[in-house]
Amino acid sequence: MSDKHVAEAGRTRLASALIDNESLSSDWLEAYSAVPRHLFVPDTIWPGMADGVRQGEAVSRKTDPDAWWNAVYSDIPLTTQWDDGDHLGVNRGTVPTSSNSMPTMVFSMLKSLEVGDGERVLEVGTGTGWNAALLSHRLGSGNVVTVEVDASSAAEAQRRLARAGYSPLPIVGDGAAGYAKGAPYDRIIATCSVREIPHTWVEQTRPGGVILAPWGPEYGGEALVRLTVSEDGTASGPFVGSSAFMRLRQQRIDRPKSLTYLSGPWPANGERGTTDLSPDEIGGWLDMFAIGVQVPEAFPLVERYADGSYTLWLHDTAITSWATVDWEPDRTDFEVVQSGPRRLWDEIAAAWLWWDQHGRPGFDRFGLTVTPAGQAAVWLDTPTNPVPVRG
Repeated sequence: MSDKHVAEAGRTRLASALIDNESLSSDWLEAYSAVPRHLFVPDTIWPGMADGVRQGEAVSRKTDPDAWWNAVYSDIPLTTQWDDGDHLGVNRGTVPTSSNSMPTMVFSMLKSLEVGDGERVLEVGTGTGWNAALLSHRLGSGNVVTVEVDASSAAEAQRRLARAGYSPLPIVGDGAAGYAKGAPYDRIIATCSVREIPHTWVEQTRPGGVILAPWGPEYGGEALVRLTVSEDGTASGPFVGSSAFMRLRQQRIDRPKSLTYLSGPWPANGERGTTDLSPDEIGGWLDMFAIGVQVPEAFPLVERYADGSYTLWLHDTAITSWATVDWEPDRTDFEVVQSGPRRLWDEIAAAWLWWDQHGRPGFDRFGLTVTPAGQAAVWLDTPTNPVPVRG
């Protein structure tokens, strides 16, 4: 079967899946049909899982075209770069740093963006260029500005866009800075995650305009937030669904190793205790989000053992406090060790209890407000009901 027929069959199959899960809306169907995904996928990719956080082995169009075509027209993310381009070869690198996003996420975000004909859009994170091409087809290339921090990725994306017949304005630079010369925008869409919404995005969006971005606390978990910009320079709105994107390069943090926190032989200066809250209860994506919005500047690591048990390590970013919880099968209480001015396990447990007592609300009950002075507290149901902050 020729590449053309393989592509058509794959596109039809994927379109059916996206329509069935209601991510591909009727107003984006024409763009989907006109902008084939395979035109924006390099010859070597690392197919991901639907949860967006794991990658499989490399697949090459040259050596295994069937697997490549199958991956391209599956509803999965495709990693296209590791370690900011420093990693070469077909083995997985250390950190994935660019991808062609999961189609369900791509079209869910475009649907949530709610663009109108002739509106101007700033995209933060060009990546492979597929999203910029979809926006350009819908709105016209002259109404789309796309910013990419990685010069090599930007150049590759521009070549793909040109071959497909689209010419949005390409900017190589810091996505957090946006692109002031093109402002004001009706919509800003980020295809990388942030833990702080840059206020420059608010400043570059017209009053009544929308900012759509994947947002996640340092602790973990992530969701799409849809902010509406007000005349007073604030922006506020709800989270609209789970997401899993690579972090904006300017907002990455090098996380210290666990041994950095220890002042001597185990248990160092830690205080022992026990808990009946299992670490297994708090490891889901939503759980981590609900905890993270309450417990700032803290993050977890997991150390697993051959017998299936594990230790949950908790660290603060200031390198002053740490905690461990040991999970073992068939136990109902678990050993805790804590050290430092923050009692991190106590904070985590209190945050989880608050979430549980409020009925374990989903992402869609949370919201975020951004002000010129910085981000206000995440809120539950309404901006007048801020989520408590611990630590």
